[in-house]
Amino acid sequence: MRHFDSLETCDPSHRHANLFSRLPDALRHAMQAPAYAEHLKGINPAAIVSPEALARLPVLRKSELPALHRAKPPFGGFIAAQPGSFGRLFTSPGPIFEPESRQADPWRGARALHAAGFQPGDIVLNTFSYHLTPGGFIFDGAARALGCAIIPAGPGNTDQQLELIETYRPAAYTGTPDLLKILLDAADKAQRDVASIKRALVSGAAFPPSLQAEIKARGIDAYQAYATADLGFIAYESPARDGMIVNEDLILEIVTPGTGDPVAAGDVGEIVVTSLNPHHPWIRLALGDLTAALPGRSACGRTNTRIKGWMGRADQATKVKGMFVRPEQIAEVGKKHPELGRLRLVVSRTGESDTMVLRAEANGDASLQEAVIATLRAVSKLGGTVELVAPGSLPNDGKVIADER
Repeated sequence: MRHFDSLETCDPSHRHANLFSRLPDALRHAMQAPAYAEHLKGINPAAIVSPEALARLPVLRKSELPALHRAKPPFGGFIAAQPGSFGRLFTSPGPIFEPESRQADPWRGARALHAAGFQPGDIVLNTFSYHLTPGGFIFDGAARALGCAIIPAGPGNTDQQLELIETYRPAAYTGTPDLLKILLDAADKAQRDVASIKRALVSGAAFPPSLQAEIKARGIDAYQAYATADLGFIAYESPARDGMIVNEDLILEIVTPGTGDPVAAGDVGEIVVTSLNPHHPWIRLALGDLTAALPGRSACGRTNTRIKGWMGRADQATKVKGMFVRPEQIAEVGKKHPELGRLRLVVSRTGESDTMVLRAEANGDASLQEAVIATLRAVSKLGGTVELVAPGSLPNDGKVIADER
């Protein structure tokens, strides 16, 4: 089985040593920016050379970036380089402002396309948007770095896209899975020939098993990538179809939602990513997405960590009686009572009033229950009940707050 380069199959200990030997320099570059200097105040970069040391650094929440960017445009003070030193400048809803570095494949995507079967010389129909947001250029740069030719189609203009497909005969597609289905359905209805497309790398929307089966039945081998406008390609599928492989040059952690504390192996938690690009490093960026790590190595021979893919949102804050309750508050309850296991706050309504019940895994008695009730009230400033449940009985789905109203 072919691989993009030797990094994909190297010994995990070599990858670990390489990433964490580079981390101090990434921290130094980050701390040249005023906002990161304040955010990481008191940190000695030379001492951050292990996962345990990294886990002690504060997270930066992606959900906080819009307010930070508005307060100090364009990058909230988190990038030391001047905007003119980058190759392209984008915006995403929020707004969040993202720069693109000048080097080839700045979003590290070529290996993901390669894993999906894209080859040098392929023609690729890229339907991600090229307008203001970085999606189109993220996949465009990856495909060109691999040696592919790009049709910069963007979304929409279905009739014109069908004409381009019949004219250029692209072998591959990049875009959302929804748009791929729209194009295929439109081609069938108009009796247009799109049979040249045999491969696809999709992202940006759910790709449920039913749609996967439909796309496969129509002769297209489609793979998924997990990418964001901030970081580019984070993880991708391989022919083994056994989870998503974390991209090289990234350190990915999975933490308890609302905290920076790593979860136990196999538990669902929030994705936190550190990138080592010296021009634009991210240090513990919490993305608000849930996943879980998979054990062992991929059958495709790639040795990096595998994750299950997107499993929902970690941003589970909700209002109870007009006051926000957040995952970090539930985590604080757990820290004050280390004898507790998993916690889940269930919010519902009784009559016309909000109610909340904290279900906590523990072998405890009424005294522990009363103590946790008191802590819940002190932390949330709201009254609620506590149910102690058997250890291991709460779902391992990363959900800390379940709003059932």
